[in-house]
Amino acid sequence: MAHSSIATYLKVAAILSVVTALEYGALFIRRLTPILVPLLLTMSAAKFALVVLFFMHLRYDSRALWVVFASALVMATGLGIALMTLHGEFLVFGR
Repeated sequence: MAHSSIATYLKVAAILSVVTALEYGALFIRRLTPILVPLLLTMSAAKFALVVLFFMHLRYDSRALWVVFASALVMATGLGIALMTLHGEFLVFGR
């Protein structure tokens, strides 16, 4: 599979910039407070996937490497949610 063109990388960079601006803007919208943590986690995971797939060229490597990165993302997200829930910062099930 041939590598992407420069235009593709510029589009990915623009998408990453927009998602970063949305993350920053979401912090100031009070109505998003109940879902802020899951929203930020989702946007961060999307950015992680774009960076890994395009800028680290994982899109063009074997599927085994993709599984390693995806499993690390899932484990890190699970650990983060568990720690936030443990300390009461993000109560998934309430008290």
